[in-house]
Amino acid sequence: MINNDVLRRVRYIFDFSDAEMIKVFTQADYPAKVEELHAWLRKDDDPQFVEISDIQFSLFLNGLINLKRGKKEGVEAPVERRLTNNIIFRKLKIALNMQAEEILETIALADFKMSKHELSALFRKPENRQYRLCKDQILRNFLKGLQIKLRGE
Repeated sequence: MINNDVLRRVRYIFDFSDAEMIKVFTQADYPAKVEELHAWLRKDDDPQFVEISDIQFSLFLNGLINLKRGKKEGVEAPVERRLTNNIIFRKLKIALNMQAEEILETIALADFKMSKHELSALFRKPENRQYRLCKDQILRNFLKGLQIKLRGE
């Protein structure tokens, strides 16, 4: 999925204002500006649309983890230079402190079925032979289920 699309969905799911979005970025020590945020949140066909980089979006997700779970003492979470759907999904899982059963229930809200084994394969290391690539459909259904769970139909 496109990072901007996930950013827009996360903002809607948690009903974040501009100030709250900026606060998420500052949780990861990134000084985002409101103008920058508005450019990222614009529709893809808007002439003022700006694509958020993988590094900036990784910082946002790290900030979301820090906001929801509290900042850990010591080593900061790594900032990925290249994001995949698997990494985005894992960071959202960590931020929301969700276990496999909760994720499966959330995905089921979007009328999508998945086994616990299929889910665990998404969170494995890429070099593991059981690793499975997270396709857009899986991430999209997780976000849709999360929206239903937190905001209602």
